[in-house]
Amino acid sequence: MLRTSAVAGLSLALAFTSAVLADHHLDGESESGAVISLFDGTSLDAWKGYKTPGPPKGWVIEDGVLVHRSGGVDLVTKETFSDFELAFEWKIAAGGNSGVIYRCDETEDAPYMTGPEFQVLDNESWGIDPFDPHAAGSLYGLFSVSEKVVKPAGEWNTAKIVVHDGVVEHWVNGKQVVKAEIGGDKWNELVSSTKFNAWKRFGKLSEGHISLQAHNGQDGDVEPVWFRDITIRRLGDK
Repeated sequence: MLRTSAVAGLSLALAFTSAVLADHHLDGESESGAVISLFDGTSLDAWKGYKTPGPPKGWVIEDGVLVHRSGGVDLVTKETFSDFELAFEWKIAAGGNSGVIYRCDETEDAPYMTGPEFQVLDNESWGIDPFDPHAAGSLYGLFSVSEKVVKPAGEWNTAKIVVHDGVVEHWVNGKQVVKAEIGGDKWNELVSSTKFNAWKRFGKLSEGHISLQAHNGQDGDVEPVWFRDITIRRLGDK
């Protein structure tokens, strides 16, 4: 049996621990928002066409999966996002080419002129080395992947894009394959030596839309790309 003084001390310690845990929980709640479903397999209510009011032709839902089969208009979210964690699954047809662009707006001719891109590609058909900065999973044209984890055409990949506190991460199949400081010295060096240097607002937006790219395949025709289970979570300050 515990003495009275010991019981009192234990109660005080438990109360202190509970308060600390409660504070930690509240901090965690303030750092991130609820998970938002951008595509749950049933509708495109969260999306519109680039510079158009509704979802463009060529983007269709088949068996709970979003597919791009024709047309050249990108999808963009109706809402904009600053810091976020975007999760999705994708697969590409042989010869296919697409991408997920983030923090873009509708001021230019295409989303990639303002927003960085998570490349979605059939590397093999295009003859692209997996570690080329234009390969699947890369931060297109700038940062190549650190590991060869992308599955071949026709197979599903899981992916995650995290943008927080000035840093972007690309994840593929559970592996972090890209990490870059937006606007950092390396970033600026690479931008200055590529086509992005001509687009003065590229990578400069602190908030923007998410875009799914409609792009022709290797032979000039559209090769399908599939997306499913697209969710996003807003991230706050640390």
